[in-house]
Parts: sequence; C-alpha cells; structure tokens
Amino acid sequence: MDEFLWVVFPYICLTIFVVGHAWRYRYDKFGWTTRSSQLYENRLLRLGSPLFHFGIIGVFFGHVIGLGIPESWTHAIGISEGMYHFLALSIGALAGAATVVGMAILIYRRRTTGPVFSATTRMDKVMYVFLASVIVLGLLNTVMNVAGDYNYREGVSVWFRGIFRFQLHPDLMSEAPLGFQLHGLVAMALFGLWPFTRLVHVFSAPLGYLTRPYIVYRSRDDRELGSHTPRRGWERSGR
Repeated sequence: MDEFLWVVFPYICLTIFVVGHAWRYRYDKFGWTTRSSQLYENRLLRLGSPLFHFGIIGVFFGHVIGLGIPESWTHAIGISEGMYHFLALSIGALAGAATVVGMAILIYRRRTTGPVFSATTRMDKVMYVFLASVIVLGLLNTVMNVAGDYNYREGVSVWFRGIFRFQLHPDLMSEAPLGFQLHGLVAMALFGLWPFTRLVHVFSAPLGYLTRPYIVYRSRDDRELGSHTPRRGWERSGR
C-alpha cells in the first residue's frame, strides 16, 4: 500500500497532469479560459479575487522554498532552523489565511449569485472541493505543527524531491503525521484533475496584448455625421 500511495499514485497523477494539458491545448484551445463571470457580479469578486490570488501566490512560493530547497542549503546561507520555521509560520499562515478567506468569498459568490451559479460546471464543483481541501489541510498542518516535533523538511520534502529525481522514499511519507499524508494525497489528486478544470488558465500569459493591433472605434455622435445636424424624422434620400 505504501508503494502505491507514495510512488505509483503520484506518478499517475503527474503523468495525467502533463499529458492532460497537452491534450487540452491541442483539442480545446477555446475552452482554455477561466470563463470569467465578472459581468454577472463585481462587488464580491473585487474583494475575494485579490485575496485568493495574492494568497495563493504566497502559498506557492512557500511550497517552492519548503519542498524544493534542501535544509542544508538554507543552513549554508546562515538561516537557522528556528528562523526558517518562524518565517514559514508567520508568512505561511498569513498567505494561507488570505487564500482561505478569498476562496470562501468566491465560493459564496458562486453559490448565491444566480447567473454565476448557473455557469458553474460539475467539474468546477469537483475542483473547488479538492482545492479547498488542499488549502485547508495545508493551513492546519502549518498551525498544528508549531509545537510539534515533526520536521517536514526531513520527511515530506525529501519524498517530494525524490519523485522528480527518481530517488523514491515512500517510507518517509508512511512515517509522516496523518495531516501531511492527507495533504500530499489530495494535492496529487488535484494535479490529476488540473488539466480538465479552469485551473489551466494558470499557464496562460496575455503576451499577445503586447503585439495586438489597435482596435478602431468609430463615434456615432452627431458631429461625426457631417457638417449639419440631422433633423428629426425622415430625410429626403436625394433620388
């Protein structure tokens, strides 16, 4: 079971992540979008969207540092373990809280605004469940591990980097606390779902705006119709 959960399952999800994006881009370019609902409701969106997106960016870079950078590297540049955990807890908790609050506002908006809810697909609902679970589990692990003696940088981080280096350590995850195990499993499942949801817009950059030609708009004011102001009613056509 450990081999399946911490070796086979991650590779299945990551393979679907890569192949699924290639398939989606090849066969569903017009669906590669967030399906914006700003026209339906803007007040809650202006509050929830920045909170969620700036928060998730902070969470992302926190994971890049925590999972991708070995503990020995931060020690080598003079960052003690205590300082690292203090920064991870303070910044991580702040980013996680902003993400959770922003996501709660967006889900509330989607559920209570009729047109927005009508535009919500079944896959959107599944995606929100997995995304919310990953974020909440990660925040709980951050807060609950304050007084704990588990060092995820010697366990979860080594396992995660080993997946990409083909140096597998399923035993490290089997010994991790349950919260970290659930977080890892749900995150991998989210990677597998990713290509088939609106999350694909993460890999879109509006570079075309830099080279797109101007759009010409023509005014329909009376001044643009000629040297005289047209009279009300019918005018003689000249025939």
